[in-house]
Amino acid sequence: MRNTKKKSHSRRQEEITAWLMLAPNTLGLIAFVLIPIIIAVYISFNEYNALQPMTFIGLANYRALLQDGHFVNSLMRTLQYALMYVPSIVLFAIILSVTINAMLKTPQSIARTFLFFPYCISATISGLVWQFLLNHQRGYINRIIVLLGGQRQPFFGSPNQALASIAVTAFWINIGYNMVIMLAALKDIPQDYYEAASIDGANALQKFFRITLPQLQYAITFILIVTTINSFQVFDQIKIITGGGPNRSTQVTVHYIYEKAFGHYKLGYASAMAFVFFLILFVFSVVQLRTMAKEIE
Repeated sequence: MRNTKKKSHSRRQEEITAWLMLAPNTLGLIAFVLIPIIIAVYISFNEYNALQPMTFIGLANYRALLQDGHFVNSLMRTLQYALMYVPSIVLFAIILSVTINAMLKTPQSIARTFLFFPYCISATISGLVWQFLLNHQRGYINRIIVLLGGQRQPFFGSPNQALASIAVTAFWINIGYNMVIMLAALKDIPQDYYEAASIDGANALQKFFRITLPQLQYAITFILIVTTINSFQVFDQIKIITGGGPNRSTQVTVHYIYEKAFGHYKLGYASAMAFVFFLILFVFSVVQLRTMAKEIE
């Protein structure tokens, strides 16, 4: 009986300790995520410009949203950006992790550091760096293109190239982080699998598709979901480099919400857009997670 009481007391203490350790994060989520979401949903049912008292208007903001062509176009641009950015991140994270894993220890450390370094730079600095590199007149990229016999490209100044240029900037910043995650998963693969495959006469390509790729599925799923969410929330580079231009070609949904809230002071309408966008992203993430989970099973 005494042993049973000691065990139950010990278990209670462990549970209390666990709850105490979780408390700061839980309180942070409630204070900075849950409560702001509830407030935003409430504001979305009102006409509010932050200067005058809120006026309840019911579903008027949501009805106006259905007729807002710019909002629909911003969703399409966000999707277009995600289709450019997400597959490239996943593909190159796999390629770079496999390549670096095959290197010797010292070159591997140098390559990891070199690729991860852009992730440590602030969005403002990285945006300004790429704004200079892809400058139409003085940018180094255009100088290289001219030296190779090509013509100068407008990049951020072209409605056809601006969104892709933003994707390149974000790719440069985040590829190192995702490569490190993939590399960590790669190092967890038991070498016995490869030794057994070598004995069976498998070549490098067969080892990659039959051993490496299946073993990386969890890491690929994680990167795919997180990168998709991040691509839908892209804002920093667009705000710093293009401001949504030229001709709204880089005005993704988050930037459009920002413009309505802090440019036009339509906080009620912006909150309605933010809530609808949150629901779209939530549904998309759940579908993606379940699809990937089924594939892994």
